[in-house]
Amino acid sequence: MQISFAASERSTLGIEWEIALVDQQTGNLVSVATEVLQALRQEDGSEHPQITGELLLNTVELVTRVHKTVPDAVADLLAQLDEVRAITDPLDVELMCAGTHPFAQWFDQQVTDKERYHRLVDRTQWWGRNMLIWGIHVHVGIESRDKVLPLLNGLLTYYPHLQALSASSPYWGGVNTGYASNRALMFQQLPTAGLPYQFAEWSEYEKYVADMTTTGIIDDFSEVRWDIRPSPKWGTVEMRACDGLSSPQEIGGVAALIQCLVEHMSSELDAGRSLVTLQPWFARENKWRAARYGLDAEIILNSAGDERLVTDEIRDLLVTLAPVAERLGCSAELAQINLILEHGASYQRQLRVAAENGGSLHAVVSSLTHELRHGLAGG
Repeated sequence: MQISFAASERSTLGIEWEIALVDQQTGNLVSVATEVLQALRQEDGSEHPQITGELLLNTVELVTRVHKTVPDAVADLLAQLDEVRAITDPLDVELMCAGTHPFAQWFDQQVTDKERYHRLVDRTQWWGRNMLIWGIHVHVGIESRDKVLPLLNGLLTYYPHLQALSASSPYWGGVNTGYASNRALMFQQLPTAGLPYQFAEWSEYEKYVADMTTTGIIDDFSEVRWDIRPSPKWGTVEMRACDGLSSPQEIGGVAALIQCLVEHMSSELDAGRSLVTLQPWFARENKWRAARYGLDAEIILNSAGDERLVTDEIRDLLVTLAPVAERLGCSAELAQINLILEHGASYQRQLRVAAENGGSLHAVVSSLTHELRHGLAGG
């Protein structure tokens, strides 16, 4: 099987942002995506080109066009968010984004009536029905197919940084799980989800996809749901590890960090330098540590097993990437990572709100909807 990789301009980006629909009064999820998407149809009756449905009817997804800069991509998302609000505000429906909903139950949710979703749930059963989770996906353009797998393997080294910064799913069905990102461990239960295999050659990736399609596990490469994956159709590497982000500043900060990392590593490859990569068992341990401890995780840095607190690593990384951010026009957005470090990641803010309100998870939902509408304080 040969898989072609689309032509793409280097370090361009696109962002996909999954948004939950919640009742303004109760804070519970509401399955009104069909009505929202119907109202957003174009004058000719066609579907909105960028705002789409997802697996569950409590979700809409915002998808940017291709952009060169993070500010333009974020502005694209916020314009779409305004379009959705024009429909949802009169319905008394609020918008929220986090890796999980603090108290909603998976068995109360309705699956979108599309064949591929019904097929997924039929095959995966209980785990598929449990996918009451939200995330963001960031695509970065890669100008040469030969760079894709080295960049993917290099990004695995920074997986815990991104997981910890975005962690926003401490609750599951009303229970404090003790994890910063319960979503990370939930999503990997699906077939083909989780950490990617570390292939050295594109032909190995093609052989993997061929094996998976021959045995009926997937229909095509788009059903490989790795946390970081090649996206041959768009000519990108797609970072899918992040929990849903609850504010525009966090979207900008994390997208800028991803774009700058890819550009930095691409320049290293151009200079003939090898990227730091981890043994698969170290990469797996880092994922678990970041999901469990978030910004308090001590992560493995290199193949020698050196370790350091992830927040110290993030601060140093911001310094390293500052010249790249200036070149890419996202210095202000990259600096917004400091807002997360100062105010806490979403999981920390959610736990703090609950503690300050007698354990009220309704108060947590209210804080999340407020952050999405008004942004982080000080941002």
